[in-house]
Amino acid sequence: MLGQLDPVRPLLWVQERMAIREGGRVHAAGLGAFGHGLIHVEARDSRAALWAMEEGLRCPALGGVIGELWGDSPALDFTATRRLAVAAERHGVACWLVRLQGNANLSGARERWRLGSAPSQAHPFDPKAPGAARWQAELFRSRRRLPGTWVVGDDAPDLLAVAAELGDRALGQSHRRA
Repeated sequence: MLGQLDPVRPLLWVQERMAIREGGRVHAAGLGAFGHGLIHVEARDSRAALWAMEEGLRCPALGGVIGELWGDSPALDFTATRRLAVAAERHGVACWLVRLQGNANLSGARERWRLGSAPSQAHPFDPKAPGAARWQAELFRSRRRLPGTWVVGDDAPDLLAVAAELGDRALGQSHRRA
């Protein structure tokens, strides 16, 4: 997410209390160049978090808005996600909604991703030790891109490497239909 933002403009990060309790509070120093302009909001529940996100999206001075919600909240319905998408497009502010332990349901999001753990790469010095962490990223709905699955890892200290599975043509090759 951060790779798509301008580090000069501030970043609004909204977390509901349960997301903080289960996933941890965002740490500004861990965001590198984005940490100096971090605006962190701790919302009491998902309804307050969605309200704070929508208000942030109406501020074109922000570089982006990230929201973290826990579980399947009744406040997070199609109307709420549609309002976020419209506000982001209207004011030109990027928006990401991260749902921790939530089930896929109807959404007005322009892209929908599913992230999960993947087996780590072999350790270079000890084959019995775990290697660099890896995740499986699946784009399962998008209006601009073809769906696909990728394995993402932090194999280099400052680089996120993305490797497509063999035969995956979703990374730029054109598809031809018969």
